[in-house]
Amino acid sequence: MALLDLDARWRRFNDPTRPCPLWDGHFSGIFDIGFEHPSAWPHAPRGEEPFAKVGDDQLTADLCRVGDQRFIRAVISLAVQGAEDEHLHISPWVEVAPEVFYAYLDSFDGSADTPPEDCEAVLTNQLPGFEAETEAPLPVVLHFPSPDARPVAIAEAGNLADAQENGISFDRLLDIYAAFGQDIRPHLVHD
Repeated sequence: MALLDLDARWRRFNDPTRPCPLWDGHFSGIFDIGFEHPSAWPHAPRGEEPFAKVGDDQLTADLCRVGDQRFIRAVISLAVQGAEDEHLHISPWVEVAPEVFYAYLDSFDGSADTPPEDCEAVLTNQLPGFEAETEAPLPVVLHFPSPDARPVAIAEAGNLADAQENGISFDRLLDIYAAFGQDIRPHLVHD
C-alpha cells in the first residue's frame, strides 16, 4: 500500500467510478498538462489543425519555428511523493539552437539512426506553480531518450530542479493544477 492511499482525497482522485459531488464528472488520477505553443508564438493557436503556417513561421504539435528561433516540445516529469510510480508530466516548449532543432527533426522523421546528444536549452513557457525566480528564461538540459519519445527537459537549479529530484506532494500537485486553471481541490473534499 502506498502512503497516499491513506489520504481520502487521493482515493477520491483515483476512483473513476466515484461521481464528483460538485459537477457531473469523474476523476481517474493524475492527468498531464501542456502548452499548445511556445510563448514566442505570435499567431493564433493551432487548435485542432495538425499544422499552422503564417508566413515563414510554422507550428506543429512538437516543432515550432518563429523567425530565427527554433522550438521543440519537451516533457518534464515530477514524481508524486507517497504514490507508487505516479508522475505528473508537463509538456512545455524549449528553445534550442538551429542545429539541434534540425538534428532532432532528422531523427524525428526516422531518417537518422540516433537522436541528438544532450544539449542546453531554455524553457519558453512559464510553468504553473514554478514561476520564474528571475526574469531570464530557465535553462535546462535537453535529453533525447529515443527517436519515438519527446525530449526530456531537466532543470539544473531552482525549485523546478528540486521538484524533479525530490518529487512533489499531492497538495503541490493540486496547487499546480489550480495554477494551470484547473482547481479540482473543492471536488475532492467530501463524498
